[in-house]
Order: sequence, then structure tokens, then C-alpha cells
Amino acid sequence: MNDFNLKNIELETLWEISKLVGSALNLDTTLERVLKILNEKLHMERATLLLLDESGQILRIKASVGLSPEQERRGIYRISEGVCGKVASTATPFVVKDVESEPLFLNKTGARTNIKKGRISFIGVPILVNNHVVGVLTVDRLFGPNISFEEDVNFLTVVATLIGQFLMLHNAINLRHAHLIEENRSLKAELNSRYSFSNIVGNSKALMDLFRLIKKVAPSNATVLIMGESGTGKELVARAIHKNSHRASGPFVKVNCAALPETLLESELFGHVKGAFTGAVTQRIGRFEAAHGGTLFLDEIGEMPTSLQSKLLRAIQEREFERVGSTKTISVDVRIIAATNRDLEEAVRKGEFRQDLYYRLNIVPIVIPPLRERKADILPLVDHFLRKSNERHNRRTRLSKEVMDVFINYDWPGNVRELENLIERLVIISENGHITPDDLPLYMLPELMHVKHNGNGGGSDKSISTVDAGIEHVRLRTLQEIEREEIISALSRNGWIQAKAAKELGLTQRQIGYRIKKYNIRPPWE
Repeated sequence: MNDFNLKNIELETLWEISKLVGSALNLDTTLERVLKILNEKLHMERATLLLLDESGQILRIKASVGLSPEQERRGIYRISEGVCGKVASTATPFVVKDVESEPLFLNKTGARTNIKKGRISFIGVPILVNNHVVGVLTVDRLFGPNISFEEDVNFLTVVATLIGQFLMLHNAINLRHAHLIEENRSLKAELNSRYSFSNIVGNSKALMDLFRLIKKVAPSNATVLIMGESGTGKELVARAIHKNSHRASGPFVKVNCAALPETLLESELFGHVKGAFTGAVTQRIGRFEAAHGGTLFLDEIGEMPTSLQSKLLRAIQEREFERVGSTKTISVDVRIIAATNRDLEEAVRKGEFRQDLYYRLNIVPIVIPPLRERKADILPLVDHFLRKSNERHNRRTRLSKEVMDVFINYDWPGNVRELENLIERLVIISENGHITPDDLPLYMLPELMHVKHNGNGGGSDKSISTVDAGIEHVRLRTLQEIEREEIISALSRNGWIQAKAAKELGLTQRQIGYRIKKYNIRPPWE
């Protein structure tokens, strides 16, 4: 074999081994394949790949060529034992020119006992990861007597380096996998806590009735339609149903039916195949498939385009559908929970919502009353949100009695979400840790005036305080002006990002978009 042919064989062998990097997750198969490539390309008869165990003191055969399973099991070496132990302890290659005359060659495997081929040469090189020995690669001489041992060692050292890279990648993948498992376990625990009954705060009769209904509905597979104003906690109830059902270990997948145009919403629900439309460069599964074995939550179902409702009806009835651009029918096992803040019966009468879809969704209706109809829940909710917000921001903010009076008398058009966002904002802006009526937003001041006048027992206007006088002045402005100012203020605080401003104000993106258009609000740079 001349040098040119040798170099070609070496390069081909290394190229074949390097292509195994993508299979590093399956370590055993990868290491076996490395040795098989050496066998196929170089006609190597025997080789072993030994790795240190967790103690770092024992080498065991992880893969081999030319050894029987019984011979592999016998191949166990202490870190200071034999040729393999010497290579591992010194982190340097070792060449045995003749195994018959080398006392360090122990032949524990017995793989060379009955071989009648004259002198057998044996080579071992260390496998390193981050400059630490993790194993040993051993082979009988590769290139024959016409090639120097140095060439054998150099080539095997490169192979061992590639193996070390496989091991390092495998360890990184395992570490990431373990981290994801722990993160998933932590998130599940958090979700179980967040969406348990104990986290639906309140003690009103309406809320107690809601708890009882959730407990009855959760164990079944019945489709549920949750109705209530924006911010009442419809998703919280949907997740509570899921977490208290036999599907709790399965996925909970949410789709906002108002957030996407019809063409994208269909793909979002049912998925699409490659080339189904412009931009569909790969196949994608939809939310129905993603929710298999769990629950699909269709939020703002009342905003779904009528042209898509028939496809949704079939998917709900049959639990079957086709991806966009495909004729293959896909079956799924999902539970459907839908939510809306619209009057769907009215939408049916107007022809804006299919009657058959409404009946299919409305198997078990759950109505969440607005916060203004369950005033008894305001105090425990305030206490809950204030405690949580103080913990997040490391504060000790308190609310004055006057502020609580305002809260009790305010109508809360944004419901629980509005209350939660307001508490968060008050804790953040608080300078002395004590919230007074002066810290409240302008749109709540008319309610404050009403509270104070009632508290005065209908006293004379002459006794109106400075704050009251300011409130009287505010009353001269229209509610539309106040609302416009609040929206502009929220947009400004949130960098004119509508989604963030909507969340702060307890509105949906659709609602804030409508108001921005209504009041012709533009960012200052336009």
C-alpha cells in the first residue's frame, strides 16, 4: 500500500465516521457503527471501545468488533491494570509490538487465544472529553508491517477525537433532555397549582356554584361552552376543567379564534402540507393534532369566520379532518372547550354563527358572572393580587380604606383581569408603599366622588374637599375623553405595543384596536 492510497483510505474512513454525528443521541449504535466502519474500510479484525464507569476507576467494553458477547463481558479493567489501564491512567497511546511477549497485555477477553497468525501487534489510544480521559480505543495493528506504528497511532488518535466529540454531544443532549424533563415537571406543578380550584379566588355564592359545576363537568368528555365578559377568567376555568379531568396528563392547547385571519386560522387548526399555499415550505401539524389525548380550548369562538365554521363543526362531530392541501383524513382524540364573550344566540339569529355549531358546542354551558355581580369576591381578589404583586416586585404596598371603597363601588368593565392589572400597576408606581385615591386612574374618579358623597350622608356641597372639587371638574369632561386619554397613556407606557397596552387595561387586542380606530389615536411619530 503506497502513501497515496493510504491517505485516501484514511480520509474516506474519517469522512464516514464524521457523518455519524447526527446519530450521537443513540450512543451505543453510533459507537458500534464507528468500529464497523474501521472494519469495513481497513479490514480491521478486532477492536474494542472501552469507557470508564461512573466511579472513574473501571473500564468496560462499550462496543467491539471481532469479539463475542461473552468475550465482551470479560473485558473489564481497573484504571491501573494492563495496557488499557495504562493508556487511561497516563492519557497517552501505547503500542504492543507482540502481545505474546508483553506482560501488560492481559488478554482478559480471550479474543486472541487461538489465533495462529504469528506476531500480533496491539495499539491503544485514549479517548478524551474536555482534556479528561473517558475511555480507550484498542485495535490490532491496522496498516500492516510496511506502515509505521506512528501512522497507526496518529490515525487512531483522530478517530478517538471524533469519538470524544460524539460522547460530548451525547452528554450535552442528555443534560438538555434532563433539564427539559425537570423544567416540564416544574411547569406542570406550577400549572397544577395555578389552575387548581384553590387559585380561583373568591367566596361569593356565584363562585361556589361555579366550583360545583366544574367538579361535575371535569370528569366527563362533554364539550363545554364557557360564556362571560372579557376578563372574567374563562381560560382559568377551562384549564381547571382540564386539570381535574382524566386528560390532565395530556396537552392543553389554546387557539384564539379572533387573532388570525381565516386562511391562517384554518392552517392553525388543522395544519397544512408542504406547498399547500405560498409560504408553506414544510408540513405542519395543527392544533387539533397537537391536542391529541388532551384538551383543545377554542377561545373567542364567536369571532370565527362563518366560512370556517362548517369545517370546525365536522372536526368536532367526527374528530376527523384533513390538513390544508391534503386529502388524507386524520383522526384525533380531543376534548373541546370553547369560550366566548358574545351572545351566541343573538349571533345565530343574525346569521353570524351557525346554529348547528352552536348546539354542538353548547352541550354543557358554563356562565361566569361579571365581577360587578359578585362584589363579595373583590376583597379576596384584591388581597390575592396584592400579595402576589408585592412578592414579584419585592414591595410591601398597602391600599387605603378609601381605595377599597372605590373598588367595591366600581363596575369593573374589564372584570378580574382589569382588577389584577390595576393592582400590578399601583404596586409598581407606589412611592411610599401606601395607595390612596390620588393614585387611581382618572376613569375611576367619578366613582370616588359618589362614594364620598354617600359617606357624607348627603351633606352640603360647601363641604366638598379639594379632592372632591377636582372630581367635579373631571365630571365636566366626557367619558370618551377620559377613555381616550387612558388608552394613549397605556400605549405610551408600553412602547405603543397594542397587545401589552390591552393587557394592562384588561382589554382584548380586538377591543383596543377598535378603540384606537374609534378615537383616531396615532403614535407621536406619525
